[in-house]
Amino acid sequence: MAYTQKAHWELYNEALSRPFRELNYEPEIILNFPTNYQLLGFQGRMLGIAFNQSNGRTLPLSRSWNRVVLQAGFERNRWQVMLRPWIRLKDTEDENPAIADFTGRGEALLVHSFKKHQLSLLGAHSLRTGNKSHGSIQASWVFVIKGNFKGQLQVTDGYGETLQDYNHRQTTVGVSVSLVEW
Repeated sequence: MAYTQKAHWELYNEALSRPFRELNYEPEIILNFPTNYQLLGFQGRMLGIAFNQSNGRTLPLSRSWNRVVLQAGFERNRWQVMLRPWIRLKDTEDENPAIADFTGRGEALLVHSFKKHQLSLLGAHSLRTGNKSHGSIQASWVFVIKGNFKGQLQVTDGYGETLQDYNHRQTTVGVSVSLVEW
């Protein structure tokens, strides 16, 4: 089981008392299996399936997004690759039928670790052409501040950074810290 929560804080918005513009909740149930096989020079380390539920608001602003996610993880030396295609499960009352055309139908994560740094690139795409061809790309740099205390710089461009604005292209820059490495 896993739980992710994203809070988008408008720290710069002093006029509105620096509100949290949006909160996204993402609980999931995951079943992973360790593997050991070779594919294109990479070592297959994991295959899995997950049920993922995302939601940020109640109706009429709801952006629920339930998915079944397949996942495969590979590694080679200091490189890691995670492939995650998914199938969206439609709601009875589908308030956002185009979400997969903007946020994607899968993602690929490429991670390179060196010394006490980690660089990653995450790409998602709708797997469509024409006016339904959308997605996003995210670059991250994680660095050690002291011990397990780490900093992160992240830049994202594209669609789906927030569930509320999934169909609006935006570029965001984030800075964060983590106290514990899972």
